[in-house]
Amino acid sequence: MKKFVNVEMSKTKRIALIAHDNKKQDLVEWAKFNRVNLGSHEIYATGTTGKLLEEEVELKINKLKSGPLGGDQQVGAKISENLIDILIFFWDPLEPQPHDPDVKALLRIAVVWNIPIACNRASADFIFSSPLMKVNYPRIIPDYNDYLNREI
Repeated sequence: MKKFVNVEMSKTKRIALIAHDNKKQDLVEWAKFNRVNLGSHEIYATGTTGKLLEEEVELKINKLKSGPLGGDQQVGAKISENLIDILIFFWDPLEPQPHDPDVKALLRIAVVWNIPIACNRASADFIFSSPLMKVNYPRIIPDYNDYLNREI
């Protein structure tokens, strides 16, 4: 029987914003529309996207490395350490990415740790319009202790 644990998300969510080059303007427009709502949360972003959001949306951004230089992996590490609650990742499915394995790893780790993921404006709007954005939320994840404590 699989066991689960709750990881409490506070009312102030820790949100990672990432956008591939062809999707950056789309993310900026979405962030402008949601500026007030975003301002009440702690925002992280990969390098170029973070700089662009700071300049155009005037939000305080915790900037990480550029995605291809390790930023996607930094976000994934923060997710696995329960330091990111929501991933907004406007990725471009029609353009090949040199760091495609990093992108897939990031999406996989977000699913493993059961955090909400938005990959386009519609899904981001649905997440942000949810009443759960304004309250503490008990995110349910598998209890990985048996896996971590197994004999090798």
